[in-house]
Amino acid sequence: MSPEPKNNLRWWILFTVIIGTFLGRLDQTIVNLALPKIINDFGITVSAAGWIATAYILANAVFVPIWGKLGDTIGRKKVYILGFSIFIVGSVLAGLSWNLSSMIVFRIIQAIAGSADYPTAMAIIAVTFKQGKERAQALGIWSSSFAAAVVFGPLLGGPLIDNFGWRSVFLINLPIGLLGVYMALRFINESRSKIETKFFDWWGALTLGSMLSALVLVLDRGSDWGWLSVASIICYFAIVIFLGLFIKIEHKAPEPIVDLKFFKIPAFVNALVNNFVVFMGMMGGVFLTPVFAQTFLGYSATESGYLFIPMAVMMMVGAPIGGRLTGKVKSKYVIFWSTIIASVGIYLFTGLDPRSTALDIVIPLSVMAFGLGLGMAQRTNIVASVVPESEIGIASSILALVRNIAGAFGIAIFATILNNRITTNVLTINSFSKLSSHIPSDIQTYVSLITLKAQVDAYAFVFLISSIIVFVGAFTILFLKLKNERTDIQVHVE
Repeated sequence: MSPEPKNNLRWWILFTVIIGTFLGRLDQTIVNLALPKIINDFGITVSAAGWIATAYILANAVFVPIWGKLGDTIGRKKVYILGFSIFIVGSVLAGLSWNLSSMIVFRIIQAIAGSADYPTAMAIIAVTFKQGKERAQALGIWSSSFAAAVVFGPLLGGPLIDNFGWRSVFLINLPIGLLGVYMALRFINESRSKIETKFFDWWGALTLGSMLSALVLVLDRGSDWGWLSVASIICYFAIVIFLGLFIKIEHKAPEPIVDLKFFKIPAFVNALVNNFVVFMGMMGGVFLTPVFAQTFLGYSATESGYLFIPMAVMMMVGAPIGGRLTGKVKSKYVIFWSTIIASVGIYLFTGLDPRSTALDIVIPLSVMAFGLGLGMAQRTNIVASVVPESEIGIASSILALVRNIAGAFGIAIFATILNNRITTNVLTINSFSKLSSHIPSDIQTYVSLITLKAQVDAYAFVFLISSIIVFVGAFTILFLKLKNERTDIQVHVE
């Protein structure tokens, strides 16, 4: 392993991996804005265009653990630069795509390469910043780049698409990506597991990838197919079968791609459970915010993006504060109160209606983002601190998987709840309403008002359920126990 970098170099390393993380997440948000133009240019349906996003999500989920293991094995710097370089190539190819099939293939290339970022970046940070408090601060700053990407996606994407066409959202990755690769080559030190890998668990990777493919596919497309449709049921069976095979293979594999002994570490499991519950509730509720703004408040996509600027600022404020609390307050209490704050922010969304102002959206987003940011570094640091340094890459890939799957669960579940609730509300409101007029315009207004009331109340219901889930999720972290923890996280370094 390379020697510990000097203090000034450490922060350059952090800035370098932030560029990669920011670019990868930016791509996920910015491409969604381009879909209407892509649909028009390729002459495809909205349903068909959905596969552009689905293919990316599938490939990204499947390859995260593989990259994490490879980073620990052959070197995190090598894997990081390889993934980043392929991502740039995939971006350029996607910008040059000529039909739906070529776009899907190139998006898969992008996703496979982009999935290398999270596990390797987190592992690079963990081995660069070895002290618990400093590591937590670095992870907090790095985590805030996720929020920044979510915000800047719409802000940059709108003007790019309007002025240079949809291909520009892919081609913009070339100059930024080349800068990121140059910085990685110059600043990042190579690191890998001290344990030499003689056997790569390809069967484990194959069965895990198959299970994740079926899971992400049904979560992403289940609402369109129907949750009890033949396609969905086939996915359920595939999930169970491949999960069973994966567990059996990992128990026998000499060097498993996912070391199941991690799940015997109570702090590791507790951190994953808390992350799953919180991210499911948060993503399940917050993904509806821009939809509400555009549907009921008449905002454009770019204007909706402006609403998220304070959210990014508050997350970037909260994350370093949470990191600095390491060594002063026990991790579980920081995470607990940060999650409570986030749940309050989500609950504030229940008051939204068609008369709401931008401030009515900005305040809840800011409160939620500050709470989420406050506990982000602590959540990430726990996972990095309770496993051997030689396996930080794969441990962080598990954390990434849990967060991604939790977000997919939340979006799928709450989208279904929203649709079902709207139907129920329409029937309920109609049963308590009465129209005496037979004039067509009055009937049309009557139906529109019932539909509007049903939809607004359904959004409020989803936000309420989301806030309750996040609130309950806060209490799961109170069961966390870290060995020898006094007021800080004891970093386990092998």
